[in-house]
Amino acid sequence: MSAADAGFMARALQLARNGFYTADPNPRVGCVLVKDGQILAEGWHAQAGQAHAEVDALAKLADPALARGATAYVSLEPCSHHGRTGPCCEALVAAGIRRVVAAMQDPNPLVAGNGLRKMRDAGVEVSCGLLRADAEQLNRGFIKRMLSGLPFVRSKLAMSLDGRTALANGASQWISSEQARQDVQKFRAESSAIVTGIDTVLADDPSLNARVDFAVKQPVRVVLDSHLRMPLNAGMLQLPGETWVIACHEDHAKQMRLRDAGCKVWTVDSRMGRVDLNAAFKLLARQQINTVWVEAGASLNGALLQTELVDEWLLYVAPCILGDSARGLFRFPELHRMEDKVKLELLDSRQIGPDLRLRYRPRRA
Repeated sequence: MSAADAGFMARALQLARNGFYTADPNPRVGCVLVKDGQILAEGWHAQAGQAHAEVDALAKLADPALARGATAYVSLEPCSHHGRTGPCCEALVAAGIRRVVAAMQDPNPLVAGNGLRKMRDAGVEVSCGLLRADAEQLNRGFIKRMLSGLPFVRSKLAMSLDGRTALANGASQWISSEQARQDVQKFRAESSAIVTGIDTVLADDPSLNARVDFAVKQPVRVVLDSHLRMPLNAGMLQLPGETWVIACHEDHAKQMRLRDAGCKVWTVDSRMGRVDLNAAFKLLARQQINTVWVEAGASLNGALLQTELVDEWLLYVAPCILGDSARGLFRFPELHRMEDKVKLELLDSRQIGPDLRLRYRPRRA
């Protein structure tokens, strides 16, 4: 691969980010058509049901005949199956594309190398793997869902310097700064779903929407509510978008009232009297949820800390002290040995206004 190839692929990845907040549940994909070192057309996938990146680029050609003998740089293997749109690999072949450079193979079992193979069989020169790490970073949620049947999960926490999230009386607005809260909105916007626990709903009546000034597909609001205590007048039910309740209690009358109020209600197995978290997140993946943003209290985060479901912990540390009677970040059984401590690995740190944002991932055993 040449430096020029890398440059055109970098452009394809940049184009893919145009669908960063809107393409869900599909992957974010960009495409650049090049001939004789010159870009002929560019495309990206903007929204599920609309043209894929390759078809979008082909449609933008000044003359369709220009595609003959050109190279297509695509941030993800062109699809080979019939969904809401036709196979992109066939569209590239039909257009006369001579060479295709893909950043990575599609993890979707319906594709998974079939698109590359079909193009090779049609005489197209195909290569795969250029800037793969960048392409994988762009679609972590989609890739994880396809390979593991689970979404990519990130939990947000906000605390004081002494590790407290709220006063003893429950008051918590606001520990973090306005800048940090705006930063959170962008993470919400890039997520497929925002998950919280019923205790947070009852205490704070959160909106759980992305309040941003750009086009976004609003994430699904998901409440883990073991015994169907969701208030019928919850503020989030008055907002556009979907609210899902995941329970482990088969009370059909309560379920019907929640459905009448606009909720979608799911039931999963229980674990120690509460929603089985593994079952709940697998359910979300089956409903095409790629990325989950968790905003919850100490009980749910404590339960999550004991699982391997969370991929990243995003921690906003405010320069203030709340005291030893204030509430902590996690609630889980007491540890008696230092060997049992939960270990995290720091990925990066950044100052957001007066606050410090720390990004961690679990250190798996």
